[in-house]
Amino acid sequence: MPKSRDDAYALMTEWTQNEALQRHMLAVEAAMRAYAGRFGEDEDLWGMAGLLHDFDYERYPSLEEHPAVGTKLLEEQGYPKDVVYAIRTHNDRLGYPRAHLMDRALFAVDELSGFITAAALVRPDKSIMSLESRSVRKRMKDKAFARQVSREDIIQGAEGLGVDLDEHIAFVIKAMQTIASDLGLEGQPPPDAST
Repeated sequence: MPKSRDDAYALMTEWTQNEALQRHMLAVEAAMRAYAGRFGEDEDLWGMAGLLHDFDYERYPSLEEHPAVGTKLLEEQGYPKDVVYAIRTHNDRLGYPRAHLMDRALFAVDELSGFITAAALVRPDKSIMSLESRSVRKRMKDKAFARQVSREDIIQGAEGLGVDLDEHIAFVIKAMQTIASDLGLEGQPPPDAST
């Protein structure tokens, strides 16, 4: 029986307890679905790759094991081969070339979605709803901000998709805005100045 989004979500939440990591996978899923729509591809398939790309990371965080352990399990459970392959390609150390558009899209949105989340969370209202590409670009120049996120990967990801970097950032922001409440990025009222 084909795997559904519900199956993928259940597996992700079973293997991942960290809420921030769960939200990251939801953000990548949203961006992948949006790009699938843009390129005329299967949104459910691309979304599944985004939703599961880091599902094994909490248990197997080393670059030698992630996502090798997880993709082996996905194969055993009958997940689509192109989803499994795309997930393998997002870790360069495994040596799989990004041969397909889905592979390149997953790589392109992975680091960027994390960086966008960080950029939204430092805003006074902690909201993605008014976040703009230029603000994200400005943050990218600050090497101390979200230093664990590879700016080079973000730039190479956009190039791999053949998309202008500013357009790519704006596109992923817009995709993430559609699920802002699921990501905890819908915003908070500013603190009351009278207290």
